Amino acid sequence: MAIGIAVAAPIGPVNLIVIRRALRLGRLVGFLSGMGAATGDAVFAAIAAFGLTAAIDFVLRYELLIQFFGGCFLIGLGLRTFFAHPHLEWESSDTQYGALARTFASTFALTITNPATMLGFLAIFGGIAGLSGPDEGYGHAAVLVLSVFLGSALWWLGLSQLIALFRHRMNDRLLEILNRVSGGLIATFGIAVLGRVAYHLIW
Repeated sequence: MAIGIAVAAPIGPVNLIVIRRALRLGRLVGFLSGMGAATGDAVFAAIAAFGLTAAIDFVLRYELLIQFFGGCFLIGLGLRTFFAHPHLEWESSDTQYGALARTFASTFALTITNPATMLGFLAIFGGIAGLSGPDEGYGHAAVLVLSVFLGSALWWLGLSQLIALFRHRMNDRLLEILNRVSGGLIATFGIAVLGRVAYHLIW
């Protein structure tokens, strides 16, 4: 569980998205945004815990291509956030369930297109190899994956609950300022990812 919290906690695009959505749309939407990331973390944890060599080789082989798409996704999301005109409530209750699904899917896609997350899991699991040794079997590995997922989910639950406490102090103008700041930062993350891709291609 500590691994799940440690992976989720650092401030990055997903944390910014969860904070913004929890302020704009409430704690449920913020939590579901985080759960998309937690699910992505669980996928990478499963790859590391079960030693899925084919998946690891695929990610390592196409790391730059995956990062390219991830960087483009971040830039697009950042620009969309920057130019949006948010409101504190849903624009239409008829689209609520569809919006909730997109909320989950967007952060899942953001997490799953970040090879650094998987490489981080490989490094962590390699450093604590005794927790997932080959003699432990698949049951032990499954418990590890579930624990990572629960740890990550616990972080997102706590963050969304905390941020939602300040929602009553927000208004559309403050949300618009938040969108400008978070959108700019998210796009900056994307530019940094593309810059890293370009650096590796050149050098």
